[in-house]
Amino acid sequence: MIGARRAWIAALAAAVLVLSGCSMFAPAPPAPSATPDISGASADLLPFYGQQIDWQSCGADGADFDCARVQVPRDWENPGVASIEIAIIRHRAGIGAPIGSLLVNPGGPGVSGVDFVRTSLASLVDAQLEDAYDVVGFDPRGVGSSTAVNCYDGADLDAYLFDIPQAERGSDAWEAELEAHNAAFAQACEANSNGILPYVSTENAARDLDVLRAVLGESSLDYLGYSWGTALGTDYAELFPDRVGRLVLDGALDPSVPGYLVGVGQMEGFQRSLDAFLADCLQGQDCPFRGTVADAQADLDALLAAVDARPLTAADGRRLGADTLMTAILTALYSPGNWPFLAQALTAAQDGDPAPAFTLADSYSDRQGGEYLGNSEEAFPAYNCMDYPLSTDEQNDEAAADLAQVAPLAAEYLLGPDVCEDWPYPPTGTREPASAPDAAPILVIGTTSDPATPYEWAVSLADQLETATLITRVGEGHTGYNKGNTCVDDAVDAYLIDGTVPSGDVRCE
Repeated sequence: MIGARRAWIAALAAAVLVLSGCSMFAPAPPAPSATPDISGASADLLPFYGQQIDWQSCGADGADFDCARVQVPRDWENPGVASIEIAIIRHRAGIGAPIGSLLVNPGGPGVSGVDFVRTSLASLVDAQLEDAYDVVGFDPRGVGSSTAVNCYDGADLDAYLFDIPQAERGSDAWEAELEAHNAAFAQACEANSNGILPYVSTENAARDLDVLRAVLGESSLDYLGYSWGTALGTDYAELFPDRVGRLVLDGALDPSVPGYLVGVGQMEGFQRSLDAFLADCLQGQDCPFRGTVADAQADLDALLAAVDARPLTAADGRRLGADTLMTAILTALYSPGNWPFLAQALTAAQDGDPAPAFTLADSYSDRQGGEYLGNSEEAFPAYNCMDYPLSTDEQNDEAAADLAQVAPLAAEYLLGPDVCEDWPYPPTGTREPASAPDAAPILVIGTTSDPATPYEWAVSLADQLETATLITRVGEGHTGYNKGNTCVDDAVDAYLIDGTVPSGDVRCE
């Protein structure tokens, strides 16, 4: 996902997700629950590891979906004090007895795995995996239908995300105005989240993942994680290397990159994708720009400056300034499939119409019809503020200087005060290499022109994990599996279905 200052971490989805809860109208009864795997669980964790899942059918028109809720400790250091709920959904295997449960995470932090599985299963797994596994999605702690982070109602969240500061960009007054907005947001998150903020972290979510594995009756974890889901999978492998089954980490985050440089790497990737988009756009008849890529970049810079000076007012009263237009641009760059719509949105903005750009920005925020369908904009900072150590002023200055070199537009329109500076709890996460010694073989996937999780991060993670094999997809777009590259898909399917590990790193042209 896109953030400010140091919290630029990618989410999987850049398209509108049609989200819905688990409603009860499938005629077929759910399959029986498995016997929980309680091996290795300490006495204080047995109530969690020994739960029996109460599956309830939740698929429309006979679809094979079951939903349930699982209890996990709110505070893993004090598991007996309080519990929270994790929402899960299962799509039953299509043919015969399943290999087992394949847990999937679409990214974030903050994307609902329950809703993604229910509405967009085919974008997560191909038909072979859908037939072979019970595919299980879940909302990590703090997200969606699980015990969730809650900060603002829709109107206040609109104001936080879309209101334009009154002061001149970059001025002390502008900084102060944004800092006040951030402080109010952080205070609202603390007031409205029922005490879970200090426990919303990737490490705690990885511990929850082990409870899900156990109550699903699995002795080891089979897992497919995208984008932030790779950080979740990496933490799991570090915590429970002996319980790793078949892990695929696609669109990898590098746990060794300092927080203040994460955004630099990501924005450098987005700049490469922007250059590719502009080159492609200039070949068509509907491109709003003409000339060379450099000419198009200058025209885009002029458009951003124009809406920064004179925002465009939408039918609902929101104003499109440079910050929201930049969010729309970056959202569309997640996938080349969005490039035609981005060209339309930029053309419309040049003509004074902000509606298409708002459609892109709203898809990023899970906003439809004026309503927020999820809480990704609230869960995202909650995770990042606990996961990433705060950077110093010197480190922030270094990152800003680097960003101005590799992605000048991002430096101008995305840098600003960090909400984590006002977060009510200090971060608990660290930034250090992973290793997961003695884990079963792991697949790491990187795409050479991934805008959100640079390919270099996948290479680095594969080098760090002692049992990892790297699969490279040569191409554009975020993540590599199930994107139409049969080389990647065949390698992943053979690994997950048959346990076949590539003999060495694989490059898929």
